[in-house]
Amino acid sequence: MGNHEPAMIILLIILVTLELLTFLTLTEHYSKDRKLKYYIILLINLLCSLWVWIVFIKVTTFKGEFDAPQNVVSKMNLTMLVCAMLIPRFILTLLHFTGKLLRIRKGGHSKPITQAGILLGIIVFAIVGASTLFGRFNFRTEEVRVKIVGLDPRLEGVKIVQLSDMHLASFYRHKRRLEKVIGKVNNLKPDLIINTGDFVSYGWREFDRCDTILAKSESRIGNLAIMGNHDMGTYLPEASDTDRIANVIRIKELVVSSGYRLLDNENIVLDINGAKVEFAGVETAGRFPNMIHTEIDNSITGSDSADLSIILIHDPNQWKTDVVDKTDFDLALAGHTHGMQIGILTRKIRWSPAKYIYPEWNGLFTDGDQYLYVNRGLGVLGVPFRIWMPPEITLLTLTAG
Repeated sequence: MGNHEPAMIILLIILVTLELLTFLTLTEHYSKDRKLKYYIILLINLLCSLWVWIVFIKVTTFKGEFDAPQNVVSKMNLTMLVCAMLIPRFILTLLHFTGKLLRIRKGGHSKPITQAGILLGIIVFAIVGASTLFGRFNFRTEEVRVKIVGLDPRLEGVKIVQLSDMHLASFYRHKRRLEKVIGKVNNLKPDLIINTGDFVSYGWREFDRCDTILAKSESRIGNLAIMGNHDMGTYLPEASDTDRIANVIRIKELVVSSGYRLLDNENIVLDINGAKVEFAGVETAGRFPNMIHTEIDNSITGSDSADLSIILIHDPNQWKTDVVDKTDFDLALAGHTHGMQIGILTRKIRWSPAKYIYPEWNGLFTDGDQYLYVNRGLGVLGVPFRIWMPPEITLLTLTAG
């Protein structure tokens, strides 16, 4: 179990406790019904239990490298099952035994309260299931016009596709879906493709040859990328400083083999239709709330002759602290938030709990003549589902404001 042993022991206790309480609840609630119905319900419960236990054993007995994609996926699947199975069981048993407590003098249990627990459990299971099977692969292309004041006429209509937070273990055994994403990107015929980091969750092994798929991305001028905080080995457990350095070096190599020019705390100037466009990129390290932002100094910016300046920052919170009113960048691109993989996105409502941590959590933001776009990510982290928070491909079209 390694350094996660205490957490796994706690989860083991919870699993055993809920197994017992769920069995007692179902037996008391259904045993007096028709025997066939009772046995079918117990069989369904048994199959769900077997699924949970198989994944739990797979996670706790894994002996390979921590960042092996199969291990990362197994851990996410276990978290998903906690949400899909354990939470409904907790709700069911809590309500059932609350009903028993309310009827302690009369004996028995409250059928309406137990039935409410069953209904709520089914709803939770259905939401998590649908968001795992479909929600996380419901790739949405967001088309956004960025109206920049004084935009050089030669840059009118330039198209930039932004990708972010791929967390490539998300596509383990789903590489065809990643290929379809790249196909969608290519069909947009972008002038540039920009990736704002977090190619992995833990370590370089998560690439699992996905670089050969990403390298099929096609743009007229080029593909640019930065490193996110997960790419820096921040979350790789039991790794020495030497291991983390080696991990970062390997990820940088894989990013380059994926077809990207890596902006490693530096800036470049590209000729686009005869206009000079500066692109700068900074690394992000650390973990919330102790994020580490690379300082934006003269080594990163300083192309006074550029007709347009764009910076890649990964963490949107760096925009207000280090970019707005402190630099001349016209547009910043970030990711990082994932929209917390849960929320509501409609034409009239855009809400996610991410907004309480990241004021600029998704979409286009402006402060004076400076703009920020935050992409909500392509992959998943922690849990393999997205609840009403679809993964995003962004098509940014530059136009005069």
